[in-house]
Amino acid sequence: MHFQFSDMTSEIIQLIAGNLKLAVNQVKNTIELLTDGATVPFISRYRKERTGSLDEVQIGAIKDEKSRFEELIKRKETILKTIAEQELLTDDLQKRIEQCWESNALEDIYLPYKPKRKTKASIARDKGLEPLAKIIMKQQEREIEARAFSFVKGEVTSTDDALSGARDIVAEWMNENEKARNMVRRAFEIGGVIRSKVVKNKEDEGAKYRDYFDWEESLKRCPSHRLLAMRRGEAEGFLRLSIAPDENDILERLDRFFVRSNNECGDQVEQALKDSYKRLLSPSMETEFSNLSKTKADQEAIQVFAENLRQLLLAAPLGQQRVLALDPGYRTGCKLVCLDAQGNLLHNETIYPHKPQEETKQSARKITSLVSAYQIEAIAIGNGTASRETEHFVKKLRYDRDLKVFVVSEDGASVYSASKVARDEFPQYDVTVRGAISIGRRLMDPLAELVKIDPKSIGVGQYQHDVDQKMLKESLDTVVESAVNKVGVNVNTASKHLLTYISGLGPQLAQNLVDYRKENGAFTSRKELMKVPRMGAKAFEQAAGFLRIPDAKNPLDNSAVHPESYAVVLKMAKDLKCGVADLVANKALLDQLELSRYATAEVGLPTLTDIKNELAKPGRDPRKGIKVFEFADGIFKVEDLQEGMVLPGIVTNITKFGAFVDVGVKQDGLVHISQLADRFISDPNEIVKLHQHVKVKVTEVDIARKRIQLSLKDVPQD
Repeated sequence: MHFQFSDMTSEIIQLIAGNLKLAVNQVKNTIELLTDGATVPFISRYRKERTGSLDEVQIGAIKDEKSRFEELIKRKETILKTIAEQELLTDDLQKRIEQCWESNALEDIYLPYKPKRKTKASIARDKGLEPLAKIIMKQQEREIEARAFSFVKGEVTSTDDALSGARDIVAEWMNENEKARNMVRRAFEIGGVIRSKVVKNKEDEGAKYRDYFDWEESLKRCPSHRLLAMRRGEAEGFLRLSIAPDENDILERLDRFFVRSNNECGDQVEQALKDSYKRLLSPSMETEFSNLSKTKADQEAIQVFAENLRQLLLAAPLGQQRVLALDPGYRTGCKLVCLDAQGNLLHNETIYPHKPQEETKQSARKITSLVSAYQIEAIAIGNGTASRETEHFVKKLRYDRDLKVFVVSEDGASVYSASKVARDEFPQYDVTVRGAISIGRRLMDPLAELVKIDPKSIGVGQYQHDVDQKMLKESLDTVVESAVNKVGVNVNTASKHLLTYISGLGPQLAQNLVDYRKENGAFTSRKELMKVPRMGAKAFEQAAGFLRIPDAKNPLDNSAVHPESYAVVLKMAKDLKCGVADLVANKALLDQLELSRYATAEVGLPTLTDIKNELAKPGRDPRKGIKVFEFADGIFKVEDLQEGMVLPGIVTNITKFGAFVDVGVKQDGLVHISQLADRFISDPNEIVKLHQHVKVKVTEVDIARKRIQLSLKDVPQD
């Protein structure tokens, strides 16, 4: 017998719409677009009429729900096939399975039919004790020991042996009873308590988990960062975790459900119940809720990580300027590179301005001469070892021009410099030179440089190594894709790594595009993209609107207006008796447009409004302008800090419990969530963003534990 479900029935679409609180038509159309190969960025930007202007988050949620239901459909097919092979599939059972759309409920239905390894109950069945179990379960037999004696034969050596085996079967039935499982599940859900105890004799070794040596709290109220910390302690062998509701309460409720007679059979059922709960029901639910809570904690931690990554990728770019970049160091010196406005390496060497060599004068002469020789417009300094000292040294020098000095995050730079990507880009240079190049390029365009690094190596978030790695990768890849397409790329200068994330391209087409560019020179129009090998109509449709061609003959080729809408813009220009180029950035002309005149079934007001906005500022970079930041003078190490000081700082990381801020002392301070504002906030992102310039008050300095506590409360911000 073969079972086949249609992929996305109207019932599933209605369920998804209900789950996400969206209109059925929005979900239906979005699923059709996704099934047809459209990407999330493309759908949100160019198919607003079809989706009712859903944003990327909502479309992504529909995509996730679609995948979840597809997995559930596959699981149903497996379950139906397995039960049918046992010749136990009734019409009623098949109908119940087909109409079930909740994973736990589906597994509960399947449990009695699920092939099992050898269990106490299966051993008892093999001994012929199932009829006795049925007698006990009916609870009508007054002298059960006498009935049990008739089963004493073969491997059953006594009445106690017979009753014990029968109770094992009854215990398994109780575990497989859907109502009982839901009762226990509800008890875990409402009253589940997570307990953490230190493993005996591991107190000293696991001292960093001291807070959790004897800890308990409601599972549903346990924040994700605490749960992940406890689970890490368990994984490292220092803690032992358990999850359980009040045992007496749930046993009383199960007793009322199963025990229906005040006789010997009732006593046997009660014994079986206690065994079933401790040996089967409770461990099963503990595993289920351990997994559920871990998944929930993972999702929250990944959400924090994804939001931080999004902010990092969309950080303000310096733009195409000539940059001198320094990767600071003491003994090994400061690696120095000069880059042209496109990020190409012009010069590299090492200077030693700090101890032990302290070649201050030579280093100063070298920097000033290079600034002049290469017409440097900005200096980038990595924020690692010796960063403050290098910044102080560089800012004291006199140059033949005005220069801005920026401190740049090094997170992930070492990962990039040792990667295959970096080796392919700069095979003749070592990791130190590549690291300095990456620092300079990050200043010019953070997005273009950071896409070369595995997102989880960039170092923003919490517990990135403890969460589900597949879920983390999928989420972060989605963020990178979203950021790249939000900004758009210059098709003539973008690297293969940047192009890979463009809607509809992927690694192979990105490589083909770069190869075509090398062989044929710069693209002069979007239409020319169709000549790239394997660039079919679908890929072109998905990618074209996100690829920019500066200096193209058609100005729309350097905008976010999709080629499919060029005819509309042409009609607008014709109606205004001007050329398309005349419309671009011409507010007076654009204000004369009556958008409703151009509306059709396919192109509605949302798209027309987007077109008008884009024509007003074609190819506008959504990222903010970059600002120079300066740490407080005389603050270089933790010992320089005093309680009550108000200092400038940069937000370096955001977690669920607060934000970390660099005040220039090589040790980030924590602004706990309770210190971010005078009011209650549930998410630090309500107040701060990554790399935001803030002023903070020092509230506590613990030099021994290298802990700095900071506050934003009552501190005026610029």
